[in-house]
Amino acid sequence: MKLKAMRLRANMPSSSSKVLASVKDGSGRKLASVSVLPVLVALLVAVVLYSVTIGRYDLSVRDVGYILIDNVHPLVVPYWDPVQEVVVEQVRLPRIMAAVIIGFGLSVSGAALQGLFRNPLVDPGIIGVTSGAGFGGTLAILLGWQGYALLTMAFLFGIGSVFLVKLLSTVRGRTSMLTLVLAGVVISAFFSAAISIAKLLADPFQKLPAITYWLMGSIASTNYLDVLLLAVAVGPSAIAIYLLRFQINILSLGEEKARALGTKVVLVQWIILIASALISAGVVASSGIIGWVGLVVPHIARAFVGADHRRILPVAGVIGAIYLLLVDDLARTVTTAEIPLGIITALIGVPVFAVILRRLHAKGGWSSD
Repeated sequence: MKLKAMRLRANMPSSSSKVLASVKDGSGRKLASVSVLPVLVALLVAVVLYSVTIGRYDLSVRDVGYILIDNVHPLVVPYWDPVQEVVVEQVRLPRIMAAVIIGFGLSVSGAALQGLFRNPLVDPGIIGVTSGAGFGGTLAILLGWQGYALLTMAFLFGIGSVFLVKLLSTVRGRTSMLTLVLAGVVISAFFSAAISIAKLLADPFQKLPAITYWLMGSIASTNYLDVLLLAVAVGPSAIAIYLLRFQINILSLGEEKARALGTKVVLVQWIILIASALISAGVVASSGIIGWVGLVVPHIARAFVGADHRRILPVAGVIGAIYLLLVDDLARTVTTAEIPLGIITALIGVPVFAVILRRLHAKGGWSSD
C-alpha cells in the first residue's frame, strides 16, 4: 500500500497533490477535527435550547425543561401554563427540528457535490432538482392544491428533473460530469421559465402572493408529520453519502486515478447525485427554496477540518444545522412579520461566499486545471 501511494503521488499533477496533501495532512489537523465535532454538537444543543425560549411569547429555560421532562417522566404538579406547553410542543419544536434537518441535509449534500465535481461553486441546485421541485410546488398552488398534495408534486418534479438531466447528459451509455452540469443548467433554466409562466397565469390577489412567498422558503407552518417526511428524505440520503466518504476523497483526485484505484466511478457518482437530489427535493417540497446553505457551509467546514470528507461531511452537517437554526431565529424575531428564510440565507451567504472565494483565489487553493 505504501508503494502504491508513493507511485500515485509521484505521478500526480500539482492540483491533485494539493488535494491529497489536504486529505492526509498529518496528526495536527486530525486532532483538531476530533475536538471540533463534539464542540459543535454541544453548541447545537445550546442553540436548540435557546431557540425554544425566544419568540413573541418568551419562555424561561426552566419552564422549557419542565415541559420536555414531563413528556418522558410526567410531573405530579405542572410548573407551567398550558399555553406555554402548546407554544413549545406544537409551534417551536417542529420548526426547530425542521431547521436542523434541512441545514444538516443541504450542507452534507453540498460538501459531497463539491468533492464530486471538484468545484467550490457547486451546490445542490446544480443538478436541476431545486428548480424542478420549485415548479412542482408552483404548479400545485396554481391548481389550488395545498398541504401534502403540494409536497408530493414538488417532490416528484424534483426527482423527475434529475432523470431529465441524466437523459440529456447520457450519450451512448456514457455520462461526463461537464455534460451533467450543462444539462443541469439547461433544466434549471427551463423550470425557472416555467415558474415565471405560472406566476403570469396566477391570480394576482391570492395565488401569486402564495407562490412568491412559498418560493422564498419558510418553515413557519411545519408540523411533526412534515418533520417526519423531511427525516425520511434527508436521513437515509445523508447516511448513503457518508458511507461513500472514502470514494469521494478518491474522486476528488480525478476520475482516471479513481478508476486506477478500483473505484466504480459511475456508480458512486450516481449514488451521490441521487442522494443529493432526494435531500434537495425533500427540502424544497416541505419548505420552499432555501439557497446558499449547501454552497457556503462546506467552505466553513473545510476551514476547520481540511479536505478529508470523512471529517467534512459530519462537521458541515452540524454547522449547517446551527446556521439554519440561527437564521430561523432571526426570521421569526427580527420583525413583527416573519421574514422568509431564503431572503436571509442569501443576504448572509452572498458576502460570506465572496470573502471565502477571494481568500481561496489569493491562496491558490482552487485552480482551473
